[in-house]
Amino acid sequence: MAGSRAHTLYPRYSDRKGDLPRGSAGRQPTSARAGPHPPARTPTDRAPHDLMGLSQALFDAPDEGEILRLAMEHIGAAGPYSAEAGYLTVGGDLVPSPRNGETHASALGRRVRELAGQDGPVAVPGRAWGRAMGLRGVEGGLHGYLVVTSRSRPTEAERSLLTTLVAHTAAALSVVFAHRRQREDALELCRLREERTALQRKLISVVAELGYERAVHALLAGVAASGGGGEEAVTRALHRLTGLPALVEDRFGRLRSWTGPGRPDPYPEPDPVRRDEMLHTVAREAGPVRREDRLVALVRLRGEILGVVALVDVRDEADEHTVFALGHAAKSLSLELAHLRDLAEVERRLHRELVDDLLAGTAGAGAYARSEAVGHDLHRSHYIVVVRWSNRTADDSFAQAVGRAASTVGMRSLLTRRPGHVVLVADDRPPARALYEALARETGTRSGTIGVSAPCDGVDAIPHHYREAQRALDVRRHSRERYGATFFDELGLYRILGPGSDYRELETFVHEWLGRLIDYDSRHHAAMVETLSRYFDCGGNYDETADSLAIHRSTLRYRLQRIRDIGGHDLADVEDRLNLQVATRVWKIVLGGPG
Repeated sequence: MAGSRAHTLYPRYSDRKGDLPRGSAGRQPTSARAGPHPPARTPTDRAPHDLMGLSQALFDAPDEGEILRLAMEHIGAAGPYSAEAGYLTVGGDLVPSPRNGETHASALGRRVRELAGQDGPVAVPGRAWGRAMGLRGVEGGLHGYLVVTSRSRPTEAERSLLTTLVAHTAAALSVVFAHRRQREDALELCRLREERTALQRKLISVVAELGYERAVHALLAGVAASGGGGEEAVTRALHRLTGLPALVEDRFGRLRSWTGPGRPDPYPEPDPVRRDEMLHTVAREAGPVRREDRLVALVRLRGEILGVVALVDVRDEADEHTVFALGHAAKSLSLELAHLRDLAEVERRLHRELVDDLLAGTAGAGAYARSEAVGHDLHRSHYIVVVRWSNRTADDSFAQAVGRAASTVGMRSLLTRRPGHVVLVADDRPPARALYEALARETGTRSGTIGVSAPCDGVDAIPHHYREAQRALDVRRHSRERYGATFFDELGLYRILGPGSDYRELETFVHEWLGRLIDYDSRHHAAMVETLSRYFDCGGNYDETADSLAIHRSTLRYRLQRIRDIGGHDLADVEDRLNLQVATRVWKIVLGGPG
C-alpha cells in the first residue's frame, strides 16, 4: 500500500518559469570575456542567491512529492552536501522517495524510524558527516525527513544554510497540506449541502411512499374482503400495482396462478432438491429475495411455508415500492392459502374415510352417494393401486406426493394411506409405469414399487382386488427387478400362488422339496435356499447368480453341489428343476422366506 501511494506522491515536475539558478550543485561554466575578470565568488557567496531561487521553486511546486524531489536534487545549493534519502509522512508512516538509493535504503529507513520524529546523526560509508533532518510544519507536525551527508564536516555557515533549506522545504510542504485541507473542507461543505438536499428529497419521497402504501393496503384489503378469486385475485392486483408478471406457486413449486405476459407453457416441472434449497435460502431472509430473474416472497402462517408469491423481473426493475407490494401480497395470501389448505384437508379426510370403508368391505349401499359427494363416480370399473417407496414413510407428505403424481399422469382416483403403503382407487386402467416415473421425479429416487389389481366391476369386490394389488406389489418386490410397476393380470404362474391357495398344501410341498435345505440353513446359518432361488431367478447363469449374491463363481459352484448332496435332487432333471423352482417361489413369496 505504501509503495503504491508513494508512486503518486513523487511525480516529476518541470519548472515552467525557467531553470533554477545554478549554484555549487549545478552552475554552468561561462565563456571567457575580454577585459579584466570580476573577483571570483566562493560557494558560500553564491549560496544565498541559489537558495532564493530554490525557495521560490519549492513554493511553486504542485505537491509534496515534487517539493521533496527538488530539495533532494538541489541540496548542493546549501553546501557540499548530498541527499541520501527522503521520506514523506503518509497515514502515520514514512514513505521513501523513489529517488532513494538501493544500497543503503533499508539501513537508512530503520535509522530514520528509530529517531521517532527527532533530528539525529546517520552513518553512511564513505561519508564523514551525515544527519537525518525532520521536515516539520508550523504546528510541529512531522511532514517527513531529509537524510543529508557530506564528504567533509560542514562549517557553521554551511550548517546554517542547510537548516534554512530544510526549513523552506518544510514550509513549502505545510503550504501544500494547507491547500489540500482547504480543498477537502470545500468538498466536505459541498457534500453536506448535497446531503441536505438528499434528505429534503427523501422527506418528499416518504410522503409519496405513505400514499403508495395506503393504496397497496386498500387494494389488497379489497381483494380479501371480496372473498372471491383467491390466488388469481391477488396476482391480478399485484400485476396491476407493479406492472410485472405475478405468480403463485404451491409449497412444491407447482403453479397455482399467473397474471401477466410470458407464462411458460408447459410450466416447468419442479426439482424437489432445488426447490427445498430455494425455500431454505429465502426463509433465512426477512423479506422478498431475488432468485435469478424473479423476486420471491414466502407465504407463511405461524412459521409453516404454504407457498410462494413472486414477480418476474427480468430487467431488474424492482424498487422499494415493488418489494413492499410483494411482501404485503404474501401476507394477504397466507390467510387465503391456509383456508384452501383446510378445505383440502377436509376433502382428503372424506376421501380416505370412503376408501378405508371400500377396502374393508364396509362401505355398503351408501358408497355411491358418498363418492358422488366428493366428485367421484364409483359406477365405473375400477383398479386398486398400491404404492410403496423404500425410503419414504407412508405419511401424509408421501400420500400427497402420490396424489400429485397421479394427477400429473391424468389419473382420477380416491386415495388413502395404510401402514407401509398408499392406496389409490382409480376409475380407469392406470398408467402405472408413467405413475412410477412421476413418483421417481417427485421423490428424487427410483426405489419404489407399484402393484395394480385386475379390473373391479363392483364395490363389493374391492377388498379382493386390494389383495390382488398387494400380491402384485409383493411379487415385484421379491423379483430381480424389485423397483417398478406390476399388474396382477400379468403375473402368470404367480397368480395361482396368491390369495386363495391352500397354505397347508403349499407348506407340505415346500417341505417335500426344500425341507432338508431349510433345516441345514437353520442349523448352520447358511443360505442354501436363497442361493438356489437366485440361481433360478438368473436362469441358471453362473456369472449373474454369483454377482447377485456377491460371491465368487467357484463359491457358487460349491454351494450348488452341496445343495444336490443335501437335498438329494438332480438340478439337471427337468421335473426336479421345475418343482424346485416353484418351491423356492412359494417359499419366498407365499411363505415369507428371505427376499
